[in-house]
Amino acid sequence: MSVALLRRGAVYAFLSVAAFLSVFPFYWMAVGSTNQSPDIVRGKLGVGENLLVNFQHLMTQVDLPRVFGNSFLIAVISTFLTLAVSSFAGYGFEMFRSRIRERIFQLLLLLLSIPFAALMVPLFVMISRAQLNNTFTAVVLPGIASIFIVFYFRQATKAFPRELRDAARVDGLKEWQIFLFVYLPTMRSTYAAATIIVFMNAWNNYLWPLIVLQTPENKTITLVISTLTAAYTPDYGVILLATVLATAPTLVIFFVLQRQFVQGMLGAVK
Repeated sequence: MSVALLRRGAVYAFLSVAAFLSVFPFYWMAVGSTNQSPDIVRGKLGVGENLLVNFQHLMTQVDLPRVFGNSFLIAVISTFLTLAVSSFAGYGFEMFRSRIRERIFQLLLLLLSIPFAALMVPLFVMISRAQLNNTFTAVVLPGIASIFIVFYFRQATKAFPRELRDAARVDGLKEWQIFLFVYLPTMRSTYAAATIIVFMNAWNNYLWPLIVLQTPENKTITLVISTLTAAYTPDYGVILLATVLATAPTLVIFFVLQRQFVQGMLGAVK
């Protein structure tokens, strides 16, 4: 047996173990949502018959339509506004040259090193003075100008053909028309990748909504799951079912935009 064959076998074995370790938590979560809490504690790995009961218990404890509606509203608005603002900024940083452009951009990248925990108190004070506490606006506003997404769009814009911009200018298009009708369609894979990243971050956001959303009517799905785990005797079947339902939207969006996501992360421009 050749050394190359042994090496390939070792690589496949390692990848198989890594794939199992990655997929098993999702399998256990899905299977656990069909079992009773004692079966989950014992480590049962088979599919149970308690799915409908768990769903009924979840519905009695949580207003699912309202909670999912809140999460969808926050995630969709955050995604749209973040992509709009960050793509404008990334396009501008790359296309318009000035003496202080790089210094400003370096300052923005430096701000990435500041942890969110250090920003919570001043952000909360600003939101309180603006009388936006317990509103979806308070959740959405701090994340609109995402420095990481600005950086991502600027790096992707480096691959944007300058010839298209020059040709559009020759045809008489203004800068905003170039952005909307030339840049945006060309960079659709970049937008798809950014959509997945921003939507998942907004959907799974926990700490900041926990601080600014005080009433049960405005709670998101992540906050509701945390309240389910706070019971004296938590029902793990209900918790895992809620987790499965909370994970489903992000999985759907990822699989729908999977091909464009890979192209966008690789910097593909068509």
